[in-house]
Amino acid sequence: FLPDGDMLVTERPGRLRIIRDGVLLETPVPGVPDVFARGQGGLLDVVLHPDFESNHLIYLSYSKPLPSEDNSTTAVVRGRLENDRLNDVREIFEADTRGRGHYGSRLAFDREGYLFVTVGERQVPSTGDLETHPAQDLSNHHGTINRLFDDGRIPDDNPFVGRSDT
Repeated sequence: FLPDGDMLVTERPGRLRIIRDGVLLETPVPGVPDVFARGQGGLLDVVLHPDFESNHLIYLSYSKPLPSEDNSTTAVVRGRLENDRLNDVREIFEADTRGRGHYGSRLAFDREGYLFVTVGERQVPSTGDLETHPAQDLSNHHGTINRLFDDGRIPDDNPFVGRSDT
């Protein structure tokens, strides 16, 4: 919900919509990136910046198409919502994952202003025992919760910063 009572709604095919005074506006919000809307993929979550009233920033997670026609990953963009349009859209996170589903992608801010992004395990099968599953491999984002600054930078105190195996 926006401070003025409007509601933002994501639609899987890649449309961001506004419900105003209980009525769905006819035109989707322009400025949303292209999404991979197949299977479980599509436009996923939307969240407001904690200081939305002053900066008008919103964040969208989505299934981002990759150069290979049948491949995608989870990504997050932020943009400024002004006059029912998304402007200054910039990608702030792209997961290092590949797979057919389970994109994850819940977005949430904590009280300190950090953005948390979940990424699914992408239905990647185990290669043997569970300890070797890609979600246990620190060199990718399969099955992770990622803590970021609101602009996508990685905080220095994240637990895996500086490790040679990540």
